[in-house]
Amino acid sequence: MSKSHWVLIALVILVGSAAAVLTARFWLSWDWDGVTQADTPPAPQAMDGLPSEFGRVVEVWDYLEAEHVDREQLDPEKLSEGAIRGMLEALEDPYASFLDSEQFGIETQDYKGYFEGIGAQVAIRDGQLTIIAPMPGAPAHKAGILPGDVILGIDGESTHHITLLEAVARIRGEKGTRVELLVLHMNDTEAVTIVVERGVIPLTSVSFELLDNGLGHLTISNFSDTTNDEVKQALEQFEEAGGAGLIVDLRNNPGGLLKSVVDVSSQFLEEGIVVYQIDSQGQRRDWNVESGGIGEAVPLVVLINQFSASASEVFSGAMIDHKRATVVGTTSFGKGSVNTLRPLSDGSGIYFSIARWYTPKGTLIEGQGITPNIIVEPPVEAEEDVQLQRAIEVLAEQAVGIG
Repeated sequence: MSKSHWVLIALVILVGSAAAVLTARFWLSWDWDGVTQADTPPAPQAMDGLPSEFGRVVEVWDYLEAEHVDREQLDPEKLSEGAIRGMLEALEDPYASFLDSEQFGIETQDYKGYFEGIGAQVAIRDGQLTIIAPMPGAPAHKAGILPGDVILGIDGESTHHITLLEAVARIRGEKGTRVELLVLHMNDTEAVTIVVERGVIPLTSVSFELLDNGLGHLTISNFSDTTNDEVKQALEQFEEAGGAGLIVDLRNNPGGLLKSVVDVSSQFLEEGIVVYQIDSQGQRRDWNVESGGIGEAVPLVVLINQFSASASEVFSGAMIDHKRATVVGTTSFGKGSVNTLRPLSDGSGIYFSIARWYTPKGTLIEGQGITPNIIVEPPVEAEEDVQLQRAIEVLAEQAVGIG
């Protein structure tokens, strides 16, 4: 860990603890070419409830307040924010973020079935701000934003070292306003600038169509609080049409609500667990199948790709472990952590991981992803959807009455 990280970590504790402000004491021994060296200070004093290492908080603030060349201009709020960011960065938790009060308010609002923005799901992947999926028909999709695009800049500012929620807060905005994105498409070497006009994004999550030979193609774009009801409606439509087999397409699905994916998984499973999590205390919590699913006997194939994340991975992992469906495609994203948003006293907040998800048989999702039963890598610039075609072939082999 760098020295700057420790300095930032130390500062954050100072601002929140009035008891930490002590009188500075210095033992100057010599001065050479403008560099002043102090004698070794006494051991830092521990603060109640904190590790002894945080006693350095007192030293850092005392030195800055007493000797910094711009000490009269020191801004405790700015320094504390920088310290918080440094502390979260030092965690090496890819989801850890600081939100100022305005950003925190945006993240905690109730969208009531819609929100305003560009309509694209993003994540931090290999240290880069990456598009998981633009929502079909949304402004991002219409502007040419594609899965796998790396966002190098937002309104002229670099995304280097940006946190996920900071990026979301900067991209999101009122309908009719515009955001300028510097985008590097997959397999390209030069970035392009794309201007997207924000709009109202409805949170619909399911589409369904009947294919040839009685096959159903059920696409789930995200797992929201309405997804289970939408899936049930699609299954009823499938049954009324005399469907023989179903493809559940989770490609480019960035995830969503855990309760939603448990409910949807329960439509296809009879019993057992859907997923379990291990928290910071080492405690395990199981999320069990709920009885009454209406798709338990439907022949099933699941499609995933490298942009299927989070709840999508929970679903596909459960289908594999219960041997309920054949999963076709490419290894998924590997986002299997439980994250929480916690408020701070000034209206700001922090976002960080509190647990990790495992498939029913114990496969860690975070950083690993779900490996399909049948791997199908789509050719670059392929005109035909080879993954969907392979899923149809697999389903035809297992579904009764399809020839």
